[in-house]
Amino acid sequence: MTRDKVSTLLLFGATGDLAHRMLLPSLYGLHADNLLPDKFRIVCTARSELDDDQYRASAVEALKEHVPGSFYDPKTALIFSRRLSYVAMDATKPEGFKRLAKTVDPDAGLAIFLSTAPSLFKQTIDGLASAGLCGLRVRLALEKPLGTDLGSSREINDAVSNAFPEDRTFRIDHYLGKETVQNLLALRFANSTFEPLWDAAHIDHVQITVAETIGLEERGAYYDGAGALRDMVQNHMLQLLALVAMEPPAEFDATSVRDEKVKVLRSLRPMRPDDVGTHVVTGQYGDGAVGGQPVQSYEAELGKDSATETFVALKAHVDNWRWAGVPFYLRTGKRMAARKTEIFIQFKCVPHSIFASRGARTKANKLLISIQPEENIRLLVMAKTPGLDREGIRLREVPLDVGLADAFADHRRRIAYERLLLDLIDGDPTLFVRRDEVEAQWHWIDGVRAAWNEAGLTPMPYGAGSWGPSAAIALTERDGVHWHD
Repeated sequence: MTRDKVSTLLLFGATGDLAHRMLLPSLYGLHADNLLPDKFRIVCTARSELDDDQYRASAVEALKEHVPGSFYDPKTALIFSRRLSYVAMDATKPEGFKRLAKTVDPDAGLAIFLSTAPSLFKQTIDGLASAGLCGLRVRLALEKPLGTDLGSSREINDAVSNAFPEDRTFRIDHYLGKETVQNLLALRFANSTFEPLWDAAHIDHVQITVAETIGLEERGAYYDGAGALRDMVQNHMLQLLALVAMEPPAEFDATSVRDEKVKVLRSLRPMRPDDVGTHVVTGQYGDGAVGGQPVQSYEAELGKDSATETFVALKAHVDNWRWAGVPFYLRTGKRMAARKTEIFIQFKCVPHSIFASRGARTKANKLLISIQPEENIRLLVMAKTPGLDREGIRLREVPLDVGLADAFADHRRRIAYERLLLDLIDGDPTLFVRRDEVEAQWHWIDGVRAAWNEAGLTPMPYGAGSWGPSAAIALTERDGVHWHD
């Protein structure tokens, strides 16, 4: 589908942490690389009473802090800041939208980015509609969280669809903008090596880990009402699972890619209360040390007692022909031993080792796709140890590494939001999440929560700086599997 570029980006929540750390640096990067239209404007809005010059000065300070020193240029930042203007407004008051409408021309192409609390989505959209800012050349981007369950997600999506049809709605999961996540598709579908082996006949299991070393970081009010399952599994981890498990799309376009992801999400086996004891582990971090520094427990950090999980490990199944019998182990937590996001593919052993009679032992091949903090693809294969083999053949597991930073050293590493913002400006929804995806994710997550509530599951304690409760180890080891730590 061919779309026109928009001429203006309207950024709500423009004084917030996301805007300072990610959105403004991303827009600066696009500007510095001449990827923004010449007369492209960025209209920023939030409650703070600032004028244009004050906001531009704060934006430049944010760029100095968050753009890598090797890429930041004061002159470029100053020129970029001239694209910015600011309108102070309260999204709960209709008169603010009338002021906004005087600063933008929706008929010239407008992209709206809501980096606000979801509780303000409906009021904001109603205000945009009342001010005539929902026309045919206006598209809307939404930051997560999109609800706390299927019901609330539908309420948000219904409110959005009253003003913005699906083809002009862009739901953001920033993981989809990461280069390594997109490289997962390239690895599978641009190489004849892997796709013929990408099924239950050749893969033993899949592990997906998203481990954080941070704690609440001023997100206590939100996080305590969400927990690890809703905050991380419902969106990022299920999107990664869908990309690993999806069938080959006919083309790399929004409809084809998202159709295949939805099929996977709808094939996830529902969790039953009887499954919880062997398929789910939850935990909450206690006192401990991270990076050699002592840290408080979750409840101490929160300032009150809580039964919210900060860790969850799940055993999931995709019930279709390709993946029948292959477990997908998902693990995420805060205050973990190390920060990492990775996909680990364990292949099955060769059916017969010709080297066994000579004393050699083989191991199954492994594929590790590291997403952060370093972007790397590693394939572990068996190779013969050098020697004359008088006492038998010896095989050793050796890595074949593709460090993306080294392989593409001539390319700047981009923030995920650069790609997503540019796609929003261009109107390409391929890397954004469609409504039926979001609702399929919530349908499965709601089932998991209902099952663990019925089973009486409560979070187990784990020390900050560890890999979670010991029960998470048992979750995989009863299947003869070890977590890739």
